[in-house]
Amino acid sequence: MTSPTEQSTAVSTAPPIAVPKLLYGQKALVTGANSGIGKGVAIALGQAGADVVVNYVDGEDAANAVVEEIKKSGALAYAQQADVSSEDQVAAMFTRMVKEFGTIDILVSNAGLQRDSAIHEMTLEEWNKVLSVNLTGQFLCARAAVGEFLRRGVVPSISSAAGKIICMSSVHQEIPWGGHANYATSKGGIKLMMESMAQELAPKRIRVNAIAPGAIRTPINTTAWDTKEAYDALMTLVPYGRIGEPEDIARAAVWLASDQSDYVVGTTLFVDGGMTLYPGFATGG
Repeated sequence: MTSPTEQSTAVSTAPPIAVPKLLYGQKALVTGANSGIGKGVAIALGQAGADVVVNYVDGEDAANAVVEEIKKSGALAYAQQADVSSEDQVAAMFTRMVKEFGTIDILVSNAGLQRDSAIHEMTLEEWNKVLSVNLTGQFLCARAAVGEFLRRGVVPSISSAAGKIICMSSVHQEIPWGGHANYATSKGGIKLMMESMAQELAPKRIRVNAIAPGAIRTPINTTAWDTKEAYDALMTLVPYGRIGEPEDIARAAVWLASDQSDYVVGTTLFVDGGMTLYPGFATGG
């Protein structure tokens, strides 16, 4: 029998996606959607019936490949280059989306990056870059989406909500991470920004929630899983005993974007194999 460790560098450990058309007729924007979690979410939204804007900042060919994959499911899609930390570029991205698709129903704010450093060596540029993309970028996109949600209001034939925002956070909104203070700070900020927006916007029938991934097999963290030794070390942090896949996050995103989760407001859904259970304390610490 092949062990999880032996298959860790080659085969997805998540079961295959089987997505009903929960989002038929809806229009979605996924930021940072040309690879990793964003790619998985964008494809799954398309499979669930949504037309999708695939945002990217670099990697046009990869973004276009995601577009073609979405189109195979019968949905519409196009790639949109924009730096989410740029107010002007975000505004232009939303203007084009409303022109092309008529509106937006779902925003998945996924774009993010790391610039790791010990705190005493971290430059201001490293700090500002992570906060501007990971946190300010989510604010700028949410602000633009909410403006359109409020303009259009609820369309009952499309969704019970006027709009849905899914903020991509991380287990590090809860778990401190030495050597990554800028990243953990950005994710902690996402938590309270999401909750504050959810509280403010719920009376307008706009649902705001977050997904907090744990260890997911993506290009951003290849060194954590691409060798047996690294994978074994990682599994000491994951009670469920396998690495997460982008498809695991994608299923959660489809559910949160659909009316199946209509009464879910201001919640962070942890998809982490139990990482936030602090497995080091399973035997008393």
